[in-house]
Amino acid sequence: MSKKVLTEEELQLKKEKKAKRRKRNKRNFLIFLCLLALFIIVTTVITVIGVNANIKKARSFKPVEYTQQLPEIKNVGNGKWQIICDRDIKVLQLTDIHIGGGWMSIKKDSMAINTVASLVSTEKPDFVIVTGDISYPVPFQAGTFNNKSGAKIFANLMEALGVKWTACYGNHDTEAYSYYSREELTEFYSSGEFPHCLMQAGPEDVDGVGNQIFDVINSDGIVTRSLILFDSHSYVDGDYFGIFWKYDNIHENQVQWYKKHIEEITQQNKLKMYSSSNSEFADKYKDLTTPKSTLFMHIPLTEFRDAWTEYVNNGYKDTADVKYNYGTIGEHGLFIYCGIHDDSLFETALQLGSTDSAFCGHDHLNNLSLNYKGINLSYGMSVDYLAYSGISKLGSQRGCCVLDIAADGTLNAHNENYYQEKYLSQYAKEEVTMQTLNENMK
Repeated sequence: MSKKVLTEEELQLKKEKKAKRRKRNKRNFLIFLCLLALFIIVTTVITVIGVNANIKKARSFKPVEYTQQLPEIKNVGNGKWQIICDRDIKVLQLTDIHIGGGWMSIKKDSMAINTVASLVSTEKPDFVIVTGDISYPVPFQAGTFNNKSGAKIFANLMEALGVKWTACYGNHDTEAYSYYSREELTEFYSSGEFPHCLMQAGPEDVDGVGNQIFDVINSDGIVTRSLILFDSHSYVDGDYFGIFWKYDNIHENQVQWYKKHIEEITQQNKLKMYSSSNSEFADKYKDLTTPKSTLFMHIPLTEFRDAWTEYVNNGYKDTADVKYNYGTIGEHGLFIYCGIHDDSLFETALQLGSTDSAFCGHDHLNNLSLNYKGINLSYGMSVDYLAYSGISKLGSQRGCCVLDIAADGTLNAHNENYYQEKYLSQYAKEEVTMQTLNENMK
């Protein structure tokens, strides 16, 4: 079959159609670029206005009113501090604040500000520890890649409240696509602009950023309890964006850093006791020969999962190794999203005989505390209004953990739900559903 030969007129018409199509495509592409540029400009303006409004709001809160003098917190360098005090102290654990800092999260960020301000102002802690995820720069939920915006809002809030605080990083604080690294955020926090922020990068020869130690020490020079913060890192095994829940573990040089410190403060206490000519002095502190210690991290240890599994498999009843303290597991799927590999932190803690408690965040619907082989493994309560779909309208998981530390180092911890009457706010609380987190533990 012979191919049709186009006439000159038909060829010209074909060329004109093709030219018109190219022109139309070019025009549509230019319109798309203009609309995209307009969208970027509008959302950027809204983001700047929204973030500045929330920073202004954060700065508007009055300082917490204390009835007694706060303990001195002395910087001894390289991520180590001393909380010098002879009385009982209160430490408040906050976790998973999840301030988006973008145009899509302005309202929910404002709600998070209210919650933190209410919890801190009511509890009046001597010190606050945030176990990760202050920022949540996830673009399809927050509308930004800028993880410093959430950090700015939170740091300004704590400065206005006048409460000293520190934090260990969570996986969302510095995503792979975030503008700022852990090192850069730490420089921001420790720049001097926020005197109440005590966060430091920690030792350079230990993996992670923000490994820190706060020793509670009395006027006799005895360490009564050590508070140890770990960077639990982020995603591993090629899961750069965390979509497969492949989380990292505490690294071995972090474990050795922790072990070395426990051995050092144990030796320090022994020298204080046995160098004293006063026998009553040594007798008074005989139970603190090895000081007690508490661990803080964002991602739970694998032993959290081991303890929960053993407890459930025994029909939600205690076993020889697992004792129920309080709370429950509200997460679905894997239930406890811990590191996917093994680490030696828990085993080392058992060997040293100092650590009696560990606190984490990360899993927003979990508020469980179990004693596993003599160590209390506990979730704090989250603040999050943003990360989980519909979580802003749920309330059973939202709150804080109060750690009461007695003068002799004894620790009593308990979770407190935000929607109690005692947590007053200058702004009305949102209406929420107090959902059942676990049908098996009604």
